[in-house]
Amino acid sequence: MLKFVLLLSFVAVALAEPSVYFKDYFAKNDWEKRWLTSESKADIGKFKLTAGKFYNDEEQDAGLQTTQDARFYAVSSSFDSFSNKGKTLVVQFSVKHEQNIDCGGGYVKLFPGTLDQKKMTGDSEYNIMFGPDICGPGTKKVHVIFQYKGKNLLIKKDIRCKDDEATHVYTLIVKPDNTYEVLIDNTVAQTGGLEADWDFLPAKEIKDPEASKPEDWDDREKIADPTDTKPEDWEKPEHIADPDAKKPEDWDDEMDGEWEAPMVDNPEYKGEWEPKQIDNPDYSGKWVHPMIPNPEYVADDELYAYEDFGVIGLDLWQVKSGTIFDNFLMTDDADFAKSECENILSTTVKGEKKMKDAHDEEERKKREEEEKKTAEEADEEDADADADADADADDVDEDLEDATDMDEDSIEADESEAEDATEQEPAGKDEL
Repeated sequence: MLKFVLLLSFVAVALAEPSVYFKDYFAKNDWEKRWLTSESKADIGKFKLTAGKFYNDEEQDAGLQTTQDARFYAVSSSFDSFSNKGKTLVVQFSVKHEQNIDCGGGYVKLFPGTLDQKKMTGDSEYNIMFGPDICGPGTKKVHVIFQYKGKNLLIKKDIRCKDDEATHVYTLIVKPDNTYEVLIDNTVAQTGGLEADWDFLPAKEIKDPEASKPEDWDDREKIADPTDTKPEDWEKPEHIADPDAKKPEDWDDEMDGEWEAPMVDNPEYKGEWEPKQIDNPDYSGKWVHPMIPNPEYVADDELYAYEDFGVIGLDLWQVKSGTIFDNFLMTDDADFAKSECENILSTTVKGEKKMKDAHDEEERKKREEEEKKTAEEADEEDADADADADADADDVDEDLEDATDMDEDSIEADESEAEDATEQEPAGKDEL
């Protein structure tokens, strides 16, 4: 009996444990052993393992960062193939656009296990594509694309992604009841049904091709009043000669032609006359085209299900590199994924914000010191300029004083010479 109880306990524990199909938080610096770069292009962009400029723990927060501008990136990692049939599928990973991205992808693709990883390209068939995509101010969305019967189906709802430089966690939950959730940082960004939000299936109903509106059907709610007539004084010209205009005095009829007053809007103009509208006594209502079941519609209770997941990859283009991808997780337990996300938010995200805030504060102080120094230097330059100006003014005053003294000396000399000349004149007369 004890053995049976213990067996049941082990079974219960096993059933309670989440299935983790893939998990890579890059805790070890051996990512190139697990991730394979595609050889489909000679100039495929290179990744490096780094936590970036800001982090909580430099080793624990390291992820794959794009390093080359204007490049395609194609790298993937394989795992034991599984099917999500009858199970919840959760895909989760973090993205940090440390470069303040202007145009580039930040999404993952989930491939079947049959993918030839060395030949992976943008045309390789995938099951699901999920994650942020930014290109200029007009495109800042979260892609959720499902492959169904050879077609890639885009979500019909808009999900806006984050566009700052911090780490954000993106989560997609696909449930066996054909519903889904998209979370960003553990907050629901969108939710709904697969059939409603993607064009998996044709419409359930279509317009009856055999039906048409009866010829005597009158869908005019209002009609012109047949008894209404246009008033006799209705007709007025739309424009008239400006009664306040006068011919310029310098107008020459021979040279300028016959003068005509400019035209202005006629204040008495009432527009085109139309009879007033009245209720249509023969109104039949709005005709609605009858709908019939669509013969091409076939319900599918397993829109969510895929037979084979075996590879996760980053297949994207970036104009400006610097994005860091980390914390990849695929599981069947949404609560487990939310717990993992909460741990990332409380450690990595919180720590990198603290580090960035400290850096920004230090930079702010440096700017203030530089601005203060610049202002002081400017004040010193102004003071020197004022001193030079005062010195120049003093020099001018001295020059003026010197000039005044010279003028006075010159005047005194002239007066002295004049006096001498005056004293000599009488003596000259006596001599005569």
